Amino acid sequence: MKGKTICKTLGLVLLALLILVMLYVVYVFASYHRVGDQSLSVMHCSSRDAVPMEDAVETGAVYRVSSANAGFGAYSADYSFFMDGGRSSWAKDEESVTAGICGMGDIVNTVNPDFVLMQEVDIDGTRSYHVNELELMNQFVTGYYYTFAENYDSPFLFFPPWEPHGANQAGIVTYSRSEITDTMRRSLPISQSFSRFLDLDRCYSISRIPLENGKSLCLYNVHLSAYGADASVRDGQLAMLYEDMKADYKEGNYIICGGDFNHNMKQTVIENTDEWAQPFPRESLPEGFRLAIDSAKAEDIEHNSCRDAGEPYQEGQTQTYTLDGFIVSDNVGVNYYTNMDWRYELSDHDPVLMQFMLLKSE
Repeated sequence: MKGKTICKTLGLVLLALLILVMLYVVYVFASYHRVGDQSLSVMHCSSRDAVPMEDAVETGAVYRVSSANAGFGAYSADYSFFMDGGRSSWAKDEESVTAGICGMGDIVNTVNPDFVLMQEVDIDGTRSYHVNELELMNQFVTGYYYTFAENYDSPFLFFPPWEPHGANQAGIVTYSRSEITDTMRRSLPISQSFSRFLDLDRCYSISRIPLENGKSLCLYNVHLSAYGADASVRDGQLAMLYEDMKADYKEGNYIICGGDFNHNMKQTVIENTDEWAQPFPRESLPEGFRLAIDSAKAEDIEHNSCRDAGEPYQEGQTQTYTLDGFIVSDNVGVNYYTNMDWRYELSDHDPVLMQFMLLKSE
């Protein structure tokens, strides 16, 4: 009799767990949605000591643009991420998130570029202790116009079981010293398998900045898929990106596309690389476009922009890649290009910096 009672109790517990799992699966599928294409608002962060440029961007003048994946403020040098084979799903604590984002802000102030592209900036996330990283960043990055494109708004993910990733809103932000007059978010194709719940949504933004000659500098800020993206997804994302870039270029505009490409941007082959760090397919670039890194001096890109986040960083031992960079149209001259070496202290991605000139038409 006692044994039957125990079995019955266990059965009820298992049934309850099964119902909970089924309800959770229904919740995830019901809550899942993709953020569609949309126009974006242009905002303005300023202080008494730093104001945006009022003049239009000019051909023949020299400018600088940087790009960095902020890693939602979690990736100090000793951090490892569960999707890369590491342990953690959240940042260590709220203080470490604040330190990481403030550190990124300090870099921008130190380098003082004219344009800044950032990825993986959380505005509300379980993994980042609900710190609004965009608001925090804007306290440091003053004197810029900016636009924010929400990359994803995920349901609460109970994975990994020891530290559920939770619900997260994150995106990409573009800063410009000169006024942005038109900007929009474009939704990239992604895997339709279960991996879409882990790789989340993907997008790029386009920000148009007027020139004195009536054309525009078109800044593309991109974060391509990493986890679970097969060749068809990677090719589809690049094909869509190229179509928009070609259309802007055909109008006589100047194109700079920067961000985290999740491809090896160098021409050197990396042995035993992860699937998402495959060589960037240079042969796929449309006519009139090139990778800016190919204009760099070898010593300026000796340091790689990204580390393997499956383990804490160990200099000389941890695998590193260059996954970040820029695609430019042939009317953009690259004067200088470097992978900045910050020893991955603030993110698993160090910033990349490019000095460029918009070439005058002949």
